Amino acid sequence: MPRNYYFDTSIWLDFFENRNEPKLPKGKLAHALIKNLIQKSNKIVYSDLTLSELEYVGYSLYELDEMFLPLKPFLIFLESTEKQIGKAKDLSAKRNVPKGDALHALIARDSKSILITRDIHFQKMLDIIKPVRPQEII
Repeated sequence: MPRNYYFDTSIWLDFFENRNEPKLPKGKLAHALIKNLIQKSNKIVYSDLTLSELEYVGYSLYELDEMFLPLKPFLIFLESTEKQIGKAKDLSAKRNVPKGDALHALIARDSKSILITRDIHFQKMLDIIKPVRPQEII
């Protein structure tokens, strides 16, 4: 049965920039993950937060539109809500996690998506969402 998967922004960066390390081929894993998800008719969820974080590291909205274009049939775009933003601020303060990570967790949970990330901050939010590393899905 097809599922929805929500990628932390770092997974998108691994994919778009083909970021690999000697002992951790993050780019190759991201490419394999997306190929696997598409072959199984799953959807990949991304959000306004994802776009904002990608803009923050230097991508323009035009570049992002071009980069996401080949994947559009397999993507679901979500806007974060004011309620999610407020909860993320509170969660960030209470759990000492970045506000963006808290918001990613809430968006993934609320969209009933599986969160794909390598970020350890999500371990502080296991009652909200259970993160999965890319290699656990491939």
